[in-house]
Amino acid sequence: MSGLSRTAVPHPFARRLPLATRLALIAALLPVVAAAQGLDRADLEAARALRDSALRSPLAYELVTSLTTEVGQRAAGTPGDLAGVNWAVRKLRELGFANVRTMDVTVPRWIRGEASLEIVEPFPQSLPAVALGGSIGTPDEGLQAEVVHVQNLQELDALSRERVEGRIVFFSQRTERTRDASGYGRAVRVRVAGASAAAAKGAVAVVIRSISTSNNRLPHTGAMSYSISSPRIPAVAISNPDADQLERILASGRSVRMAMRVTSRDLPQTRSANVIAEVPGTGLPEEIVLLGAHLDSWDLGTGALDDAAGVAIVTAAAHLLRQTNPRPRRTIRVVLYANEEFGLSGANTYAEVLRDEISRHAVAMEADLGAGPVWQLSSRVAETSLPLVQQIHSIVAPLGVARVDNDADGGADISPLRRAGVPIIAPELDASLYFDHHHSANDTLDKVNPEHLAQSVAVYAVSAYLAARASGRWPHLVTSESTQ
Repeated sequence: MSGLSRTAVPHPFARRLPLATRLALIAALLPVVAAAQGLDRADLEAARALRDSALRSPLAYELVTSLTTEVGQRAAGTPGDLAGVNWAVRKLRELGFANVRTMDVTVPRWIRGEASLEIVEPFPQSLPAVALGGSIGTPDEGLQAEVVHVQNLQELDALSRERVEGRIVFFSQRTERTRDASGYGRAVRVRVAGASAAAAKGAVAVVIRSISTSNNRLPHTGAMSYSISSPRIPAVAISNPDADQLERILASGRSVRMAMRVTSRDLPQTRSANVIAEVPGTGLPEEIVLLGAHLDSWDLGTGALDDAAGVAIVTAAAHLLRQTNPRPRRTIRVVLYANEEFGLSGANTYAEVLRDEISRHAVAMEADLGAGPVWQLSSRVAETSLPLVQQIHSIVAPLGVARVDNDADGGADISPLRRAGVPIIAPELDASLYFDHHHSANDTLDKVNPEHLAQSVAVYAVSAYLAARASGRWPHLVTSESTQ
């Protein structure tokens, strides 16, 4: 986490209390706190009705179906990306949102091309492979080299340059299946940094075990990053079953030689857009509760889980708030970001273009971990706002949602806002099955469970509604960046 320091902390002893103890104390004071922050009986009754209405609403599933069917793949800078922007503008207007508009964003344009990978010796066979996002291509004739096997970046670091130079490095680190995505977080460093780390020791290419929990023979892509201090070398991913196969062959003790050909390449940067829409507030319209998701996807599947589901969750949640009484005091702003997958172009542009308005953002929320259900509610707010988060939790707890820590990350697209001190409310989606499909050809509509999706909408809608209804302040947090 980013280690934010918190403002408005009560007595020093209270800071030392465990969160669970603090929440228990807060619960005892909820009626007083709710009244002080402007959450009256009508607010809470409306939130319960909103929750139940969301559980019955088919809108989110209709939106996922529409986006994945009518647009499909939405890789940054492609015709599909532009079609996604046009789809979002049209849908948000049809749904009656106010101030629907686009914000120009410059995005990279990378061509995947084709990838082939073969074991030449000792047991010749081909392995399905996909280039990692941003990889360069091989020479036209391809390349061929001996394979050196490491589990992770630490094992590579322990090898001498002589052991790596002129070889293909195979990273076999596995992704642990976890509900909170922590297994992915531990494994993904290999995908992001593996190529440059291997190139620094003279490797000619990299093959990684997909950052995936799936046993299907479908490799998963995802963004990589080249270091300016190392040569750029091609990098591909293979599926878990094929990585197991390669490990077995390497375990034979024989020299393993592979041939690789990749035709990926970069094109000049191009234009995309963030799509923004609002439900205007009635009492504090200048303050913003932001609901974010990313509109782009990778190009192998149709991006149903990553992140059409997130687009649907935040759009459906905000749409329900248009019909809720009492109306939200703060403005609900939906932001569908450009190019999360390949560099956070939309997130960074939003924070830069609207840097003078960041102080007006009361709360930010993001949906980008599949279709749910939400299994726990986290936050990153000032101590004085914890009672309000606890009040939100009291409404969604019957949906099987636990209340956890106050150290939420929130999501990649709202990370610039988080670093600037904007309070975060984070309904955490269950990621147990998410990494079976994400960034692969299997990320398709059939993986979306309509009931889980509706539960997620309910939690996001209640969280946004009560955040927008509260008449008390949402103090920003003091961070190293927000004080510069």
